[in-house]
Amino acid sequence: MRIADLNWMQVEALAKTEDRAVLPLGSVEQHAYLSLAVDAILAERVSIDAAEGTGVPVFPVASYGFTPNFVEFPGTITLKLSTYIALVTDILDGIARSGFRRITIVNGHGGNSPAHGAVLEWLDRHPGCQVKWHNWWNAPETFAKVKAVDPVASHASWMENFPWTRLGNVAMPDIQKPMLDMNRFVPLDPVAKKAMLGDGNYGGVYQRPDEEMLAIWKIAVAETRRVITEDWQ
Repeated sequence: MRIADLNWMQVEALAKTEDRAVLPLGSVEQHAYLSLAVDAILAERVSIDAAEGTGVPVFPVASYGFTPNFVEFPGTITLKLSTYIALVTDILDGIARSGFRRITIVNGHGGNSPAHGAVLEWLDRHPGCQVKWHNWWNAPETFAKVKAVDPVASHASWMENFPWTRLGNVAMPDIQKPMLDMNRFVPLDPVAKKAMLGDGNYGGVYQRPDEEMLAIWKIAVAETRRVITEDWQ
């Protein structure tokens, strides 16, 4: 159930019987030959697919995130960390005020993870609320499946290349890119990072068969559904 498909009166009625809700978090950043909105697309889609049939509403994805590494790539948008923390906690304020007390954050971008600390502080100011932070792509079962398919998987490689993140008429290189040396990469400024990355793939092949990707997606949806629906206090 998408909040986008409800009006305020329906949300008011829903919150009287259902206090769980989902907030997807994404990012707008370079993903080599894939959409700049990969992280937002995947976080929202896995949330909607996972919540289907549960009666738990999914709020619209917060598309912009914290991604200072990639600012030299055109189209990448980053928020200041302080801005991002304020954004996430302001959204949580609104969700809680609407009557939802058990909130699952489905995060689609590793760079957003510093905001998890702010969420823990937010909980101190909101007794009775619970918030789970779920990095859907590296949750245990999903990431195990990724590694079983191909252990060489990384940012902007095949592991993010789903039918709904690739672009029409954009061909993928038919190579396996060497893995990025993160020890050399992390200390660099964004200009040097762009020069080191080239097209933006951190390493690995660029695309794998759709049947493999859909098998990973099936596990990710089931794992996310359990996070949304189970093991609340």
